[in-house]
This record gives sequence, C-alpha cells and structure tokens, in this order.
Amino acid sequence: MKEHIIKPVAGWGPLAVLLAILVASPILITVGAQTAGPKGVALIIAGVLTSLAFLIGLCGFLAIAPNSARVLLLFGEYRGSVVESGFYWVNPFFSKRKISRRIRNFETGSTTIPAVKDGQGNIVQKKSQSAGRPSKVNDRDGNPIEISAVVVWRVVNTAEAVFEVDDYENYVAVQSEAALRNLASRHPYDSHDDEVSLRGNTPGICEQLRHDIQERLDKAGVEVIEARISHLAYASEIAAAMLQRQQAQAVVAARQKIVEGAVGMVQMALDDLEKQGIVELDGERRAAMVSNLLVVLCSDRHTQPVVNTGTIYH
Repeated sequence: MKEHIIKPVAGWGPLAVLLAILVASPILITVGAQTAGPKGVALIIAGVLTSLAFLIGLCGFLAIAPNSARVLLLFGEYRGSVVESGFYWVNPFFSKRKISRRIRNFETGSTTIPAVKDGQGNIVQKKSQSAGRPSKVNDRDGNPIEISAVVVWRVVNTAEAVFEVDDYENYVAVQSEAALRNLASRHPYDSHDDEVSLRGNTPGICEQLRHDIQERLDKAGVEVIEARISHLAYASEIAAAMLQRQQAQAVVAARQKIVEGAVGMVQMALDDLEKQGIVELDGERRAAMVSNLLVVLCSDRHTQPVVNTGTIYH
C-alpha cells in the first residue's frame, strides 16, 4: 500500500480562532438571554453552536514528536500520514492512529508483558519485555543447537504497517524467529573446510539473516537495519559429545601441521649435510636419521638422548 504523506495546517491559527470562539460564545448567550424576541433566540442558538464548534474543533489538534507519525482515517478511509514533527490542526472527524518511527530492537525468543492497570485505569506495572530464550533447532547436519539473534528495525511505511498486517510489532517478532530458524537449518554449526558455517562465518551469516528477515517484512513497511546472532551453542544434551569431537579434530589438525613441519625440517637437514659435505649417508643411515629426527620433532614429550657407542650395524 502506498503511503500518502500530508502536511496539515499549523495549529496556531486554528487555536487563535477557537480561543476567539471561546470568548464569543458566552457573550452571545448572555446577550441573547437579555434580548427579547426572535433576535435573542437567534443569539442564544448562535452561542450554543459556537460552543459546540469549539468542542469539536479541539479534537482536530495533534502534536507530533520527532520520529513519530499519525495515520489519518475518515470514516474508515485512509486519508494520509503526518510524519513531520510539529503542532497541527486537521479535520476533527479524522481518527488518528499514533505510530512510532524510532529505531527499535528486540531479541528473538523474548516475550512482551503487557501493562497492568488497576480499576481506575492507572498503570500499576509498565509494559516490559522478558529476556530472550534461545531457539532450539537442528542445523543442516541434524545436530540440535541453540540460537538467538538481535534484530534492529524501524517503520518506514506507516500505511503498510497499519493496514497490511494486524499487529506489526508481533509480525516482526514472529517472522524474525521464523527466518532465524530457517537460516540455522540451512547451514552446519561448524565446518573445517571452506563451507559456510554458523560459527565460522558470522559476518556473512548475519548479513544473510538480515536479508531473509527483510524479505519477510517488506509487506509490513518495516526496514531491518541490522540482525546479529547473540547466542549460538550446541544443545545441552550433546554439548559434551560435541566438545570431545571438537577437541579430537583440533588434535588431529595440530598433529598434521606438526608432521608437515617435521618433514620439512628433516629434508632441510639432509640437504644441508649433503650440500656442505659434512658427512655422506647411505640409504640405511638416511632412513635411521629420518626416523630419529621425526621421533624427536613429532613427540609430545621431551626426548632423552641416548649415545650409541657402537655402529649402526652392531
């Protein structure tokens, strides 16, 4: 739905007119009561009508704070939106719906606690929002994970926010939760290759999440400014097993690097010995030297030197 932005008449002129009517109404009624005949009746009727006009005219004033807006309807028909801050006067028969255009944020999984009022209508407990609870969902590999995100958003089209969805705030929360779950199910929690993962590619995942949420909220007149993952972990029932798996994978990766470095060092040592002519080694001695060096370099404990007083053949 296209937003129609209007700028009403400034409210100071109509306010002066209504103040003049307020002063004139009792004068007309008083003079009419003191005047006999039809003229007096006409003055009284004029005074009553001006008083009624004053009361109706008061309903046309509206004050708009910065980053706020009013959606105007006349007997159910959309007439426009006032988005500029200021003091205005509009048709008193317009119904005015207030809507905030400020930047807002929330965490997925949080619930809104409505305000509590007493019998006289006084607010006993203000409207609040509970802390977000991570959503439990299976990643692409089927592992249960817990994930939540913080979404920063604002209303950019007041007409769509009011008329296209029933409750745009609840719509934003539900669609953000759905987009987050869908994103988590399309990617693995962790990956040791170049594949995109939830833990290893946070900036790209967050941008993709923002794009997915924006696609769902376009029809509601909402702009998603930012979406960031605030919590990401394996579910408690598999956290210990996944930790052991990660530790094992880390050990294997570290050992692989150690072996690669050790082989390079052994090759360099053999090449330097042959190049400088320090000693000539046959195939068997080279194999023994390679074996000893690899044991020393790849061992995770300190080695104890052993001096061989004989020869390699005894």
